Amino acid sequence: MPVHAKLELFVPDDMNFIYYCGWRFFRTFYRIYFRAEWFNAGRVPVNGPVILASNHASILDPPLVGTGLNRGISYLARESIFRFPGVGWILRNWDAVPVDRDGGGARGLKAIMDRLLAGGGIILFPEGTRTLDGKLQPARSGIGLTVIKSNAPVVPVRVFGTFEAFGKEVPFPRPHKIMVKYGRPMNFAAQRAEAKSCSKARLKEIYQQVADEIMAQLMKLEPCEDKECFP
Repeated sequence: MPVHAKLELFVPDDMNFIYYCGWRFFRTFYRIYFRAEWFNAGRVPVNGPVILASNHASILDPPLVGTGLNRGISYLARESIFRFPGVGWILRNWDAVPVDRDGGGARGLKAIMDRLLAGGGIILFPEGTRTLDGKLQPARSGIGLTVIKSNAPVVPVRVFGTFEAFGKEVPFPRPHKIMVKYGRPMNFAAQRAEAKSCSKARLKEIYQQVADEIMAQLMKLEPCEDKECFP
C-alpha cells in the first residue's frame, strides 16, 4: 500500500495561524533581502509577560524584533489603520494594540496592560518615535509608566542597520544588512515597590528613571560580528 506523507506546520501555542503566516513571511523576507540575523533571542522568556524595549530607526523594526522569537508578540499600531478593510482584520489577528497618534492614551495603555496581565509580550519603543538621523534618542517617560504598572520583566533590544536599509528618508528598502541583539532581562521590583506609596512628583521621577535605565542598557548592546555573539 502507498505511504502518504502528512505535512504538518509547527505553530507555537501562542500564535494563531494568521500570525504565524506573517511571522514566517517577514522572517524569510528579512533573511533573504537584508541578510538579517538575530542574536541572544534565548534571553527572552519563552512564556509569560515580557516587555521588549527596542530602539526605533525604521518601520522594519517591529516585525524584525518579533520574528526573532518563537512566541507571539503584540505590536502597537495607529488606531486609524485598523479602519482599512483587510488591514484591520490582519492587525486584529496579530493581536496588535491600537494607539492614538501620539502613541499613548488611556485606551492604549489599558490594552497594553491587558495583554501583559494575560501573560503576553509586547514591543515598546523608549524613544517614542523613529530617529531622524540614525542616532539613539533620549528615552521618554511613557515606557517607565508601563513598566511600573506591570510586573513584566523588561528585555532591552537593539536593532542595527535598519536606518540605513529603510530610514525615514529612504524611499525604497535597500538590501543593507540588519541585525537584532537581545539584552538580559531587567527587573524593577524596587522601583515598583516605591511607586506604591510615593508622591506624584516622585512617581514622575521614577517613570523617567526607569526609562533612562532601560535606554542605558540598550546602548550597551553592541553589534555582533563574524556570527559570534558573547553574553
